[in-house]
Amino acid sequence: MLEDLTRYSCQIALPGFSESTQLLLQQARVLIVGAGGLGCPAAQYLAAAGIGTLGIADFDVVSISNLHRQVLYTPADVGLNKAIISCQRLEKQNPGINLVPHDVKITSDNVMSILQQYDMVLDGTDNFDTRYLLNDAAVLSGKPLVYGAIYQFEGQTAVWNIRNADGTFSPNYRDLFPQVDATQIPNCAQGGVIPTLAGIIGCMQANEVLKYITKTGELLSGRILILDAQTLQSRIIKIGSVTKTKISGLITTVNASTITVNELKKGLAESLIELIDVRTERERDEFDIGGKHIPLIELEESIDYFSGKETKVFYCQTGKRSAEAVKLIKQKFPDAVVFSLEGGLKAWSEHD
Repeated sequence: MLEDLTRYSCQIALPGFSESTQLLLQQARVLIVGAGGLGCPAAQYLAAAGIGTLGIADFDVVSISNLHRQVLYTPADVGLNKAIISCQRLEKQNPGINLVPHDVKITSDNVMSILQQYDMVLDGTDNFDTRYLLNDAAVLSGKPLVYGAIYQFEGQTAVWNIRNADGTFSPNYRDLFPQVDATQIPNCAQGGVIPTLAGIIGCMQANEVLKYITKTGELLSGRILILDAQTLQSRIIKIGSVTKTKISGLITTVNASTITVNELKKGLAESLIELIDVRTERERDEFDIGGKHIPLIELEESIDYFSGKETKVFYCQTGKRSAEAVKLIKQKFPDAVVFSLEGGLKAWSEHD
């Protein structure tokens, strides 16, 4: 035990810390959902601080475009699962903690059972469907959730769903954003993000986790911090002390209709399918498999193009953005025959 504590001697020496405080960290169980730009630095510092059990949930694989901000990975990891690779790296960083990879997509079917294994959740996701799902599941399970988001030069962080002394709970994500039209907000691949911002916000999230577990400092509960990376100016906006939303159940996760590489190649050979590339212009310039180019951010402008009965297949690098495109079209035209290429161009490239 003495050897373990020597590793953490600098934080144990902090005012308000002690060996018993370190024991709280060693007994804690924290789930990080999303091993990307936010999840990587958050996971590294939580592992270093001695969080006893650290779960990493991510079904995505590493791509070259991730490497500028997702600092756990190297070019040799491209194509490998993020949850598994991140746990392997973190185990080398701190062999004394328990690392649990969840190589699954978080959905309404599994989110409650996964959250039950942990004391709190750190949201490192990059899409609104999962963000709302995690928020609602945290509220229903009574667990705190540390929120973070980045876009271009702006970052945000807050702590949701903290139990107050009178038994009420602090605000959650829906108190601030009852709902968001995700199709109107580009992700990092489309709009860009400065890499250092991911590290700053991810570390802030880790800091909130440590404060909550060790009962030190003042949590960002009922408040949200907004940081401008260009000026390094930040402001904290007060939301309130008690949630005003009522969440009684989970919204069922709707999965986009997908098509495999085999099915796509057969359809193309028979001239039965039209391809739509929803990536950015820069990505398309580097490599494409043909078809019409309509970036996801511009899809609304061409919405009427998809009202017909012809079969159309969207593709991107991994299948994430193409799935969002399918959902958008289905919202406008429920009978549209549209699919997302399963696994995206990565799957296409690996296909024999």
